[in-house]
Amino acid sequence: MTKKITIFDTTLRDGEQSPGASLTSQGKLEIAYQLANLGVDAIEAGFPVSSPGDFESVRIIAKNVKGPIICGLARCMKKDIEAAGKSLKPAKRPRIHVFLATSKIHMKYKLRKLENEIIKLAVEGVTYARRFADDIEFSPEDASRSEREFLYRVVEEVIRAGAKTVNIPDTVGYAVPDEFGHLIGSIRGNVPNIDKAVISVHCHNDLGLGVANSLAAIKNGAGQVECTINGIGERAGNASLEEIVMALCVRQDMLNFKTGIARKEIYKTSRLVSKLTGMLVQPNKAIVGQNAFAHESGIHQDGVLKKRITYEIMKPQDVGFSGSKIVLGKHSGRHAFSERLKALGYKLNEKDVNKAFARFKIVADKKKEVFNEDLATIVEDEVMVIPEIYHLENFKVTSGTKILPTATVELSKSKKIFKATSSGDGPIDACYKAIDKIVGLRGSLADYGIRSVTSGKDALGEVSIRVKIKKNEISGRGASTDIIEASIKAYLNAINKIAGKRK
Repeated sequence: MTKKITIFDTTLRDGEQSPGASLTSQGKLEIAYQLANLGVDAIEAGFPVSSPGDFESVRIIAKNVKGPIICGLARCMKKDIEAAGKSLKPAKRPRIHVFLATSKIHMKYKLRKLENEIIKLAVEGVTYARRFADDIEFSPEDASRSEREFLYRVVEEVIRAGAKTVNIPDTVGYAVPDEFGHLIGSIRGNVPNIDKAVISVHCHNDLGLGVANSLAAIKNGAGQVECTINGIGERAGNASLEEIVMALCVRQDMLNFKTGIARKEIYKTSRLVSKLTGMLVQPNKAIVGQNAFAHESGIHQDGVLKKRITYEIMKPQDVGFSGSKIVLGKHSGRHAFSERLKALGYKLNEKDVNKAFARFKIVADKKKEVFNEDLATIVEDEVMVIPEIYHLENFKVTSGTKILPTATVELSKSKKIFKATSSGDGPIDACYKAIDKIVGLRGSLADYGIRSVTSGKDALGEVSIRVKIKKNEISGRGASTDIIEASIKAYLNAINKIAGKRK
């Protein structure tokens, strides 16, 4: 039987402790709603005693977010526990999470207390927290560096006092997977009443082992994992929720466990957390990074185009991406290049593909990524001859601060001259509208760019545009020392492409 693992999300508490990741109450609430959509089992909404803002955030989430357990953190101190209890009062499923350090390092240098004092404080904390909630979680902070026998005693006593979940944190990311898995197994084997509580784990990522340690713990009996979206958190962060969930999903052959996570919500949640915290996701981040399903190597692209599973162990759609991304760059091969041309509507013979591909490689050596607009230009320059159906003969523009911009444009077509006048928001817009009257097409400008080709006051200006005409989006280029003329030429370049296809 597949065991269900409880996903305890601490993005809004430990994740927010990342330097520079402070969230407003409204931002926390927005993320909490999305975490509920994602299907997490518990949301650690904050540390209520730490500030009035955090108290209010926990209270608002407890009042408004339905479904998951809503949890507040507290030290084993009455004022902390009271603050957590009050902030969680509106919640239908409240949990108070109390913690106290148990390692010799923390007891000696931070708490300055003996073992018996620690046990007494831990039991008192759990007992007092039960006045405010039935669901109590206890964490022996720095458990992975605590003396085993002492840790067993603490865990046994807090369970006896009423803790329903016992969280074993690798607070400083010190453990390695075999060691941490063995720790969880030894707690199961040496704490007599461990069957009365769920074992949870909270692994930090200081050595990059947060997810690996969490998986090792699950294999050894942990029933809950504490994690964050994008792995954010103190120092190097926490175990990443999306990585744990997808590891359990993809490797069912090795990990016979499941979660209640709606996996298609993962990428959306990642984007929201990144946006509101201001913490960018590194491009090569597993599962949610922009490069997670992107391929540039020609060998990889060829494999993915033939059969996706050659280089992808999960479907990008399963975590909320629209699909795989074939990035065209200097490492790309002919297969990916020709497939992209087909997708863009170009039907070229082998000779023309070879010509265009040779030019593509030259461009790719100069650019990190070659975009669709670049490919269109390459094909037009190397393969296609754009017939000049409409040719600019003359134009005249009147414009000023208190004058409605007006343009008269003369175009020739098949040795006939056509003339039209129009007004617009500016001289270029007026010219474009006059051209539309002549050619009988109505285009809308999707993009407009201008750059100087040469230097000096008489510099040649090159205008690049993208025009939407019905269902087509066409690029156009034009150059002149007169910017308006360059703009007209660019527009005509796009118009001629459409007219040429029709012809």
